[in-house]
Amino acid sequence: MTHATDANDATLSDANDQTRYEVGRGDLPLSCPMPGMKLWNSHPRVYLPIEETGEAKCPYCGADFILSDSA
Repeated sequence: MTHATDANDATLSDANDQTRYEVGRGDLPLSCPMPGMKLWNSHPRVYLPIEETGEAKCPYCGADFILSDSA
């Protein structure tokens, strides 16, 4: 459940503010929006299968995720 404090938390980034995200193995399992993003103005969290191909697209917002060893 989203809390009202999420909207004012300066440590969280805005959800869906980019169209391409580079993620690392430490970000797995991958979800959109990712942990650390504000949830109050986003879509429901969905987990994305990125391990096999190294790429995933969010079905809600269309953000592309690229799995990188350097991220």
